Amino acid sequence: MPQTVKTNCRFCGYQCGLTATVENGRVTGVAPDPTQYPGDERIQHGCHRWRMAPQFLDHPDRVNYPLKRVGERGSGQWHRISWDQALDEIAEKLAGLKEQFGPETLATCIGGPHAVYWPLHRFMTLFGSPNNVGIGQICWNPGTLLHAISYGWPLDNELEPDLTGCLMLWGANHAESDNSLLWHRIQQYSRTGKPLIVVDPRRTRTAELATHWLPVRPGTDAVLALGLVQAIIQNRWYDAPFVEAWCHGFARLAGHLQHYTPGYVAEATGIPAEQLLEVARLYALQCPSALFTGRGIDQIGRNSVPLHHSLDILRAITGNIDRKGASCITGMPDFIPELELELSDRFLETQRRKQLGQLKLQSYHGYEQIRKLTSKQDKRLPMRYLTSTQPNLVWQAMLTDRPYPIRSMIVMATNPLLTQADTSLVYQALKSLDLLVVLELFQTPTAMLADYLLPSAGVLERALFETKAGTANLAYGGAKAVEPYYERRPDFDFWQGLGRRLGQQEDWPWQSFEDSLEATLAPTGVDWETFSRHGLYTLPEEYEKHERIDPATGKAAGFATTTGKIELYSELLAGLGAEPLPVPKPVAAVDEQYPLSLITGARYHPYYASSFHQLEGLRKLHPEPWAEVSRATAHKLGLAEGTPVRVTTEKGTACFTLKISEMCDDVVSVEYGWWYPEKKAAEPELGGLWLANANLLTSADYATADPLIGTATYNGIPCCLQAVDSGKK
Repeated sequence: MPQTVKTNCRFCGYQCGLTATVENGRVTGVAPDPTQYPGDERIQHGCHRWRMAPQFLDHPDRVNYPLKRVGERGSGQWHRISWDQALDEIAEKLAGLKEQFGPETLATCIGGPHAVYWPLHRFMTLFGSPNNVGIGQICWNPGTLLHAISYGWPLDNELEPDLTGCLMLWGANHAESDNSLLWHRIQQYSRTGKPLIVVDPRRTRTAELATHWLPVRPGTDAVLALGLVQAIIQNRWYDAPFVEAWCHGFARLAGHLQHYTPGYVAEATGIPAEQLLEVARLYALQCPSALFTGRGIDQIGRNSVPLHHSLDILRAITGNIDRKGASCITGMPDFIPELELELSDRFLETQRRKQLGQLKLQSYHGYEQIRKLTSKQDKRLPMRYLTSTQPNLVWQAMLTDRPYPIRSMIVMATNPLLTQADTSLVYQALKSLDLLVVLELFQTPTAMLADYLLPSAGVLERALFETKAGTANLAYGGAKAVEPYYERRPDFDFWQGLGRRLGQQEDWPWQSFEDSLEATLAPTGVDWETFSRHGLYTLPEEYEKHERIDPATGKAAGFATTTGKIELYSELLAGLGAEPLPVPKPVAAVDEQYPLSLITGARYHPYYASSFHQLEGLRKLHPEPWAEVSRATAHKLGLAEGTPVRVTTEKGTACFTLKISEMCDDVVSVEYGWWYPEKKAAEPELGGLWLANANLLTSADYATADPLIGTATYNGIPCCLQAVDSGKK
C-alpha cells in the first residue's frame, strides 16, 4: 500500500520540502510540499533537480556497498567488503599513523549541502587534529568573519518586496544558484519598478532584471564599493543620526576615502562616474536598502576581505543594519549550537598551535579574539569550520612532510579534485597518501583515487537538520523518506563507528543520527517527531536590538565589538596587525602572453557545483561546459559561438565551448565543476578530470593568498583563449 512521507530535497543548499510516495521501501514519486519551505509549490516548478529524486536513489552508478582498493591507486579495481571490515581496517591504519606521526597526520575535507558538519568536527577534535579542510575560504567564511568583526555577529540580509526600497545584488546570480524562494522574491521585487542594482562582470539572467547593471572589472570590486561609500559621504547622503550614535571611526574613514573619487573609481573599475553616483544615491536614500552578496566576492583573493569590509561599511553608514527589509542581526539558537556539538572547547591548546600557517583571522588565535567580543552578548560562533586550514598548506604538507607529515585524509561530500584550486597539486598530494578514505554517492574523480570508498546515504535516505551552523535561531528539515537503499549509511554512522573504535565511546552516546537530533532539540521543548511534522523551528525576528536597554546597566545593548558600536575602523583588525580600514590590492596585470582576465566560478542549472552530471535527464539540458566572452572579444579573437576553445593560465589548460554573452570586454568566464562521468572511472581519464575542469587554471598558493582568511584568487586571473580542434578536446 503506497504511503506519503514529508521529507526534504537535498539537491542544493535550500533543501526544499517534498512529499515522497513510498511503496515497499522504495520512493516511487515526489512532489513539492506547500506546507514546508519555500511554502509555495509553484516556486519549485522552476527547478529540474527534485523531480530526479527516484532516479537518483537507484541510479546504476551509485555507490551501494563499501569498497576497498585492490589494484594500484586509481586503477579502478575494487573489492566489496563489509562496513565492519572497512571501519576496523581504517581505525587500525589511523591508530598506527597517529602513533608514528601524531594526530595531526590526519586531514579531512568536507563540502555540502550533502553532509552534516559537526560529526566530522567532533571526531577531529577528539582525535586531536587541526587539519580540517573545507571550501570556507571562498564560501561563507569571509562574510561571516567580517560581519562578526564589524557588527559583533553575522547578519541575514532581507528582501521584503513591498517594503524594501532598493535592492543591490553583488557577485550573485540567484537565477542559477538559488532558484528558490529568494529568486522568486527578486523577480517579484523587480516588478515593482524600484531600483534593482546588480554588480557583476556578466549580464546574467539575474542582471537582466536590473534597473542598473554595473559590469565591474574582475577583482576591482573593493574599489567600486569604496567609491560608493565616498560618494555617499561626500554628498551627505549617509544616515547622520545613526552614524553619530552607532558607528565608530567615521572621521578616519572619510579621510581614508579622499582619493576614491568617481573619476578615479571609473578608471579602475570601468563603471562610469555618473552611474556610480546614481547608484550611491539610490542605495543611500531609498531605504530600507537590501544588499545581498554571493560567492563571486569570496573568490577575489586579497581583495575579498577589503570588499566585505567595505560593504559592511556601506550598510552601516546608510542605517541598513538590523532594519526590517534590509538586514537582521541574528542570534544564538535555542537548540544546542554547533560549537557544543563539535566539542571544540575540548580541543587541546598544544594541537591548536599545530595549525598550519596561522592565518591572522581564520585561525584559533583569530577566533578567540572574536569570541571575546561576541561573548559580551552570550554569542559563540562555531569554531572548527571558521578555523579550517588553508588548503594549499595541507597539500604541500602531504608532499613535503613540512612542517610535519600529513599521511591520511578522509573526504566527505566533496570532490577536491574539482572543487579545490590547483587540481594538479591536489592530485599529486592525494596520490602520495598512505590512506585516503572517501564517503560518496558516486565514483567521482576523487573517489577513484581512494583506498576505501564508502557508500553515503543521500537525498531522502537520511534525516535533515539544517541550522546555519548555529549562527541563527533557525532550523529546518525533517525525517528521511526511506531507509537507505542497499548498504548505504548516513555519514554520522561512519564518524560514530570510527570514533568508538578509536577510544571515543563516551562521546558518541546515541544509537542513531535521529537520537542525536532529538538531544540537540531538547532545550527547545520540541521533539524530533514534532519538528519533522512542521519542518521548521524559528521565532519571529526582532530589529534594532542595539537600542534595547539592559535592565542591569540601564544602557543600550549596542554591538558586541570593542567599542560597542559598528566598527567602520576595526579595532580588532588593528590589534591583529591588519588594516583597520579597507585597502584594495592591485589586480593581476594582463600581458602579451595572457591578455585576458579569467573568472572561474560560473555555474548553471541544472548542476550544483560538480554534482549531477551523470543524470541523463539533466545532462541533456546542458551537455557541454561554456567559456563565455563578449561579442567584441570574440570578434577580436576571430572566434564564433560554439567553437571549441582552450583557456590557458600560468597553472594549466582546460577546454570549453565558446558562448557569446553580454559582459565585460577582454574577460573570459568559464564554468565551474565540470567532469565527464561517462568516461573511464580510472587512470588516466579519471572521469574526464583533465578536460574542462576550471581548477586546472587556478592556484591557492599560500604566499599570495589573503593573510587573514587565506582566500585565493579565482577571479581576475590573466589568461589566453584560443580555438582548438574539436577532435582534440
